[in-house]
Amino acid sequence: MNILVTGARGFVGKNLCTSLKNLRDGKDRTRSLAVGEIYEYNSDTDSSLLDKYCAGADFVFNLAGVNRLKEQDDFMAGNFGFASNLLATLKRQHNACPVMLSSSIQATLTGRYAASEYGKSKLACEELFFNYAKETGAKVLVYRFPNLFGKWCRPNYNSAVATFCNNIANDLSIQVNDRSTELELLYIDDLVNEMLDALEGKEHHCEFEGMVAVSKAGGRYSYVPETYHVTLGKIVDFLQDFKSQPQTLLMPEIPNSSFAKKLYSTYLSYLPKEKVAFPLKMNVDARGSFTELLKTKSCGQFSINISKPGITKGQHWHNSKWEFFIVVSGHGLIQERRIGSDEALSFEVSGEKMEAVHMLPGYTHNIINLSDTENLVTVMWANEQFDPQHPDTYYEEV
Repeated sequence: MNILVTGARGFVGKNLCTSLKNLRDGKDRTRSLAVGEIYEYNSDTDSSLLDKYCAGADFVFNLAGVNRLKEQDDFMAGNFGFASNLLATLKRQHNACPVMLSSSIQATLTGRYAASEYGKSKLACEELFFNYAKETGAKVLVYRFPNLFGKWCRPNYNSAVATFCNNIANDLSIQVNDRSTELELLYIDDLVNEMLDALEGKEHHCEFEGMVAVSKAGGRYSYVPETYHVTLGKIVDFLQDFKSQPQTLLMPEIPNSSFAKKLYSTYLSYLPKEKVAFPLKMNVDARGSFTELLKTKSCGQFSINISKPGITKGQHWHNSKWEFFIVVSGHGLIQERRIGSDEALSFEVSGEKMEAVHMLPGYTHNIINLSDTENLVTVMWANEQFDPQHPDTYYEEV
């Protein structure tokens, strides 16, 4: 399948073309799509190539367009004008392959978009495409995208999320006039997945009730089902939490498919080099070191313990707290004894054969480095964050 992508260097185009290349080159085997040529067309592409691309394409993604201009009248020329040229070229090449149009929720011309010149130009494009479908019998997919966010989105342009992510990551100021303002947001990976679904003939259809997409089989429009309604204030609060993570080590809750998870991925893509790596506080003494790595709100914390040759660490127990010890380098012995008894457990552990050992509540425990020359490195997970006011830790030798 040969695919033409107009506006290939834009935010959506770059992400889509990268995914298409992964499929073409066999780097992504999650789909059975056989991608052949990927024709990337941009504003500075030799215009004579459009005929060649339209002749050879089996599917067209029209992502080209303008969304920020000095003169409002230029929206119609930039959006409707190119769309007309594209469809005319397909007709000239007698190619009735499927064509997708990237439109905008502003084309509804409702609410705050009622007087949008950009929205009017997109609505004109939509009608152009629908008429083209009637005339040629070609399959046309018209998507009205809400606000988009994700990696590679240009900040300080037309995405509040991109601007906030970039500025907060780079210690620049942001301006929020009304924290209660709500945005409908679509994540770039969800959009690209829908585009790939469309290539497989599995696109989602809807009708619009105002600005709301209502799922409907055979609906006039296509849409991405998974979007998020989030206030500006909530977005900024999330980003401030993400920014503080290297200092607090606290990872916010980021459930699968949640807005928070996708926003965090987006935020990280804007980090400057000097923030990609950050130091951890190592608690060092003659026995070795102990370093907290990561804390979570509801699932405890992770740490790294290094014991020098011959050293024994631990010798304490907990009422309720429990842990995993995982030796990743070196050779050691873990011992546990039930409090108030001689009942003892021993586990010889090594980085050569990694295993997780429970530190049981009500059992005093230790870890001994059995090597005379090599450090013992242990990854430790505790089911709760350490609370110095309630440490639940009591000294007693095994």
